[in-house]
Amino acid sequence: MGLNVYLSGEIHTDWREQIIDGAQGLDVTFNSPVTDHAASDDCGVAILGAEPKKYWHDHKGAMVNAIRTRKGITDADVVVVRFGEKYKQWNAAFDAGYAAALGKSVIVLHGPDHQHALKEVDAAALAVAEEPHQVVEILRYVLTGKLPG
Repeated sequence: MGLNVYLSGEIHTDWREQIIDGAQGLDVTFNSPVTDHAASDDCGVAILGAEPKKYWHDHKGAMVNAIRTRKGITDADVVVVRFGEKYKQWNAAFDAGYAAALGKSVIVLHGPDHQHALKEVDAAALAVAEEPHQVVEILRYVLTGKLPG
């Protein structure tokens, strides 16, 4: 059995790389949104043309990015959603809700400081992890039935 895992959320730390590196040797394929912040913000106007108002600039980018996000979440067996410490990731909360609505297995990843703010998101998840290595251990267990250690 292999897993297709979509890594959603915070783009300012190396949590994705930690999970991908930790899952070496497991039958897992990883996908994610575009993590180049400037490219993600400007993709709509770079491809479809400039907009005089910031709202439409952002709207075009969000729509183009949604093509990749919807495909990634729809194709995923597991969706991991990371909420970082520094920024509010409203898009990550949306991705978690979208994945849950599709019946996807959701793993939420955040520190204890976000427990209250994310209680509804956490309640929709099948697991809530605080560290990337815990996500790796969940994937390992799901694929092999083996516990850590």
